[in-house]
Amino acid sequence: MPISKSSATLVAEASAQITTYSVAQVRERLTSSDATLQLVDIRDVRELEREGTAPGAVHAPRGMLEFWVDPASPYFKPVFGDESKEFVLFCGAGWRSALATKALQDMGMTNVAHIDGGFTEWLRQQAPTETLEAHKARTAAAKPKA
Repeated sequence: MPISKSSATLVAEASAQITTYSVAQVRERLTSSDATLQLVDIRDVRELEREGTAPGAVHAPRGMLEFWVDPASPYFKPVFGDESKEFVLFCGAGWRSALATKALQDMGMTNVAHIDGGFTEWLRQQAPTETLEAHKARTAAAKPKA
């Protein structure tokens, strides 16, 4: 059966209903020590292995995002329960993050946005990055000791 809507149409429809920030806007907020901004990298771990990620980003794979955000889910991640944060999603090109942002809005989140152009644009503008190994070390160091 042929599809009735293209992926490009879905992205365009989502983009018309969500908040989109440029890399420059996100970097400005990050350099102003805006503690309310939380970057969320929704790319596959293989993309992070190849290209790294943005410093301070939480990794939430696209396939698990809705489950990690939902407090009623057994997969809920407490980082997403902080209502004082604005969660700014990014993927490779901004397509998956547009759809993911719309999905989270449909779940009731109002504190969610995405980065126009995704990590490709982040790299093009020479924004800071960290390797996956550095990301893992940072997140391990941030976990409370038992």
